[in-house]
Amino acid sequence: MTRNHARRGCLAGTLALLFLACNFATAQSVTGAGPEQTPQPDAPTPSPESTDPALTMFPHWEHSRFFIGGQANIILQAHGPFHSPYEGVNSLLPRGEYKTSLLGTLYLGAQVVTNPKFALDALFDLESAGGRGDSEALGLAGFTNLDVVRNPNLGSTPYMARVQLHQTIGFTSKLVENTQSQFSLGTEVPERRLEFHIGKMSLPDFLDINSIGSDSHLQFMNWTVDNNGAWDYAADTRGYTYGIVSEYDDKVWSARYALALMPTVANGIDLDWALRRASGQNWEFELRKPLLGSLLPPDRKGTVRVLSYVNHAHMGLYRDANRAFLAGEDPTPDIKLHEKFSAVKYGFGLNFEQEVTKDLRVFGRFGWNEGQHESFAYTEVDQTVEFGGDYSGRGWSRPNDKVGLVFVSNAIKKDHQEYLKLGGLGFLLGDGKLNYAREDILESYYNLHTWRGIYYALDLQFIEHPGYNQDRGPVLVESVRMHVDF
Repeated sequence: MTRNHARRGCLAGTLALLFLACNFATAQSVTGAGPEQTPQPDAPTPSPESTDPALTMFPHWEHSRFFIGGQANIILQAHGPFHSPYEGVNSLLPRGEYKTSLLGTLYLGAQVVTNPKFALDALFDLESAGGRGDSEALGLAGFTNLDVVRNPNLGSTPYMARVQLHQTIGFTSKLVENTQSQFSLGTEVPERRLEFHIGKMSLPDFLDINSIGSDSHLQFMNWTVDNNGAWDYAADTRGYTYGIVSEYDDKVWSARYALALMPTVANGIDLDWALRRASGQNWEFELRKPLLGSLLPPDRKGTVRVLSYVNHAHMGLYRDANRAFLAGEDPTPDIKLHEKFSAVKYGFGLNFEQEVTKDLRVFGRFGWNEGQHESFAYTEVDQTVEFGGDYSGRGWSRPNDKVGLVFVSNAIKKDHQEYLKLGGLGFLLGDGKLNYAREDILESYYNLHTWRGIYYALDLQFIEHPGYNQDRGPVLVESVRMHVDF
């Protein structure tokens, strides 16, 4: 990326555009969706106790076929020195460091067809991502800032993040309320319906969503907390791809299928358009029922989601790279030398959330993939387990504040371990050698709503065995975040 002052100039331009656009705002808040729509990462909901119910910087028109919104997110992260007898090319640096990331997004949309039963939305997002992560976002499987672009050479020039057509096909005349968002513009939708999103997108916009742990702008910040770390979802290095998502929604359940383009190389910015040899296929089933049945009041919402995926791409096997190095064929273990077209990587995930009281919610994830093929698109995790929750500030007269706590433990399979131990490099990890242990992360935050759409957060992440290496760490990462919803 360019120097800091260039990044700030680019972001300032983006934010100025957001401010101008939102003076003509024609939609509701861009965060969250109604209970009958696919759940999205949540923003605090205004309550009668709130003295400032406006949660965006500018008032928005409630009934319009057009949508204009935006957000800005600035995160300062730092860590102090930590124990490290050695380090490699892809290590988290053991000396103290601090970095700032800046992300601005402009959301635009228009309803081409307004009939709720056959609604058609045209959606477009412009985004700028600047700044850097600690150690250039290297050395951790569960990296500490989801806003960071993993390739620092891309720069912060604004780019098209999403462009989509969203088609709804209703199967009933019964309509349910829907909160307008950047993914769906209708204020009412059929209770039973089929939806299609076609175009440029990010798959976590639609799959593996969790209202407690998916939004790095108002909740947790870690990559493997906000997304399932073992889900190597199809995406370029910025997290976007081209694809189609189909979704059937009924009263208490939904089913989704997504087909998307894979990158041409691991963590690459270019996508492979030859679907016969490279693609990411994803399936998810969601059931919206209380998890504990009669143990909780009937109004306590609960949801379970089961996810599976199969990726075809130009990938290599860790075992082949290890054997070639040990046989003296390769000077260093290099999985790129053993990549083949149409290699197959697959995995599964489980995602749940449950309201316990009106203020307390808990959630968790489990993820697993076969781990023999290289980590290719998201992060270097073959198995993950997490559990956490959040608590509303309603009890101390701060209904739009949240405090959260989560623990996540990540792991990799034996061939992947051996590859790093022999000195191989992934696109995120590589200390030169490895004394393997699970990477364990404890994260907590307090998100403070100050005025209208302005939030500040303090975040702590304690990481044991960074990069799966028990010879290094632990490390404590401190963060301060400012978030603005326009």
